[in-house]
Amino acid sequence: MSQKIVGLFVAIIAVASAVKVPITVYYESLCPDSAKLITEQIYPAVKGELKDHVNIEWVPFGKSQFSTQGSDVMFTCHHGPNECYGNKVHACAIEHIQANSYQVEFTRESLTLDFINCMMKIGKNFPDNVYPGAKCARDNQINTWENIQTCANNTEGSQLLMKHGQTTNHFMNPLKSVPVVVFKNQYDAKVNDRAQSDFVGVLCSYISQPMPKICASRNSAVSIAAISAPFMGLLAYALTKLFN
Repeated sequence: MSQKIVGLFVAIIAVASAVKVPITVYYESLCPDSAKLITEQIYPAVKGELKDHVNIEWVPFGKSQFSTQGSDVMFTCHHGPNECYGNKVHACAIEHIQANSYQVEFTRESLTLDFINCMMKIGKNFPDNVYPGAKCARDNQINTWENIQTCANNTEGSQLLMKHGQTTNHFMNPLKSVPVVVFKNQYDAKVNDRAQSDFVGVLCSYISQPMPKICASRNSAVSIAAISAPFMGLLAYALTKLFN
C-alpha cells in the first residue's frame, strides 16, 4: 500500500513539473521596447533553465490596424510600412518554422524563439540594406526561409497577420501599450509592468513545485532579505539602548 502511495506522489510531482506556464507576448517587429523585452528578458530566460516551463504564443501585431476590401487586407502599422512587412515575416515564421527529425537538439518552439530573437536584435539596422530574414534563418538552422519569404510576400502573410490582429483586438482594443506579456491567460497590468524588467522573477512566481534552481535561489534571496531587514532594525535598536 505504501509503495502505491509513494508511486502516486511521484506521479503527481512529475505531472506538476511537466505543466508549462502559458505566456502570450503581444509585440511589434520594429518596436524598441519589444526588442528590449524579447532580447534582454524573455530570450535569456527561456533559452536557459526555464525552457521546459513555458509555452509562448507570439502575437506580432501591437498597435497596428487593418481593414479589408473584398479579399484584400490593408495594414497601418505603428512604426510604418517596414514594420507591416516585418510583422508579416514574423507571422509567417511562426506558421512555417519546423524542426526536422535530424535536428534532435531543436524544437519548433526553440527555433521560433531563436529566429524572433535574431530579428528583434537587428531591428532597423539592416547591413547594406539587406533584409535580415535569410541571415537569421541561416544562423539559426532554420531551413524554411523560402517558405517564410513567399508567405510574407503574398496573401497568406496578410491573412496570418490579420488573424494576429483579431487576436490582439479580442484581447484589448486598442492596445494601450507595446509590448504586453500575459501569464496564464489572465492580464494583470502590474504583472506586465514588472515582467518588462524582471521576466524571470514573474515567471518563477507562476511555476509549480518542484521549482527550478534559478527560481529557488531567487526565492531564498528574497526570504533572506525579508528576514534581514527587520533583524537589522532590531539590532540597531538594541545597540542604541546598550550605549545610551
